[in-house]
Amino acid sequence: MLAPFAVAVIFAAGVRRLARALPPAHAVRLVSATSVVIAVASGFAAAVAAFTFAAQYSQVAALGDWSALSLRRIDPMWPAVGTVAAGAVIGCGVAAVFVVVRYVRALVSTLRAFRGLGADAHGLVVVEDARADAFTLPGVTGRVVVSTAMLRALPPAERRALLAHEASHLRHRHHVFLLITELSAAANPLLRPAVDAVRFGVERWADEDAATEIGDRCLVARALARASTAAAEPLRGERYALRMNARTFGPRARALLAPPPRPRRMLAAALAAVAVVTVASSFVVASGTESRFDQATIVTTAVSG
Repeated sequence: MLAPFAVAVIFAAGVRRLARALPPAHAVRLVSATSVVIAVASGFAAAVAAFTFAAQYSQVAALGDWSALSLRRIDPMWPAVGTVAAGAVIGCGVAAVFVVVRYVRALVSTLRAFRGLGADAHGLVVVEDARADAFTLPGVTGRVVVSTAMLRALPPAERRALLAHEASHLRHRHHVFLLITELSAAANPLLRPAVDAVRFGVERWADEDAATEIGDRCLVARALARASTAAAEPLRGERYALRMNARTFGPRARALLAPPPRPRRMLAAALAAVAVVTVASSFVVASGTESRFDQATIVTTAVSG
């Protein structure tokens, strides 16, 4: 039962460095998927522990066909462990629901704010505003929102680079990767570093897409640096808007000024192995728990006979 939590600790300790070592598209997909697997496995282990603890009381055992006394002898559990497991399941479940509610509220607020503003065929919305800003909004279709001040702040070539960056967010649904990683971290707080890794990764992914489309990595770095500096004061505070962020641009600029990242098959395989080990531990937990309940049922039947 402790295996998913041990994996979560190891994963959290190295996820930022691992994500930066992999090509960003691979990193985002692998980190978000692994986070989901670890969150589900650790939640399952906590739920099994909580149920096993509760099942050792006669009131709960009466609802099934096992002996509470036999189960307590076969699989004794400290009350503190069972209580913590039950609290963790409830608390993390509430936290995950809160993330979903917060996301839906932000989405509804966004739709209201931009209702009536038409987008072009590429999902671009230009708003008249004296402050420079550019960001991508989630939704069924999504929107790239750019202020007129931001467009005026950039030369035409850099403007194309900025729009290519934002269009990548929209095209690849980067908001979805962020949301599922945040849900995973809500279900298992040990995974919080994975959220930062994915947030940085989607920006790097969009940077690389823009560099590929424009064909000039230095131009893209210069455009995003200028846009990040100009957008220091955001127009709106939507939580799930992917916007220019000057704080993360240093390592992103260094990556853009270097050659394109190469696939790291061994690192990707190691991350996939983490997910496989976690899934395997869940199967072991499920099999062992079923076996213990079967033994308690057999003992009950034998005593009754």
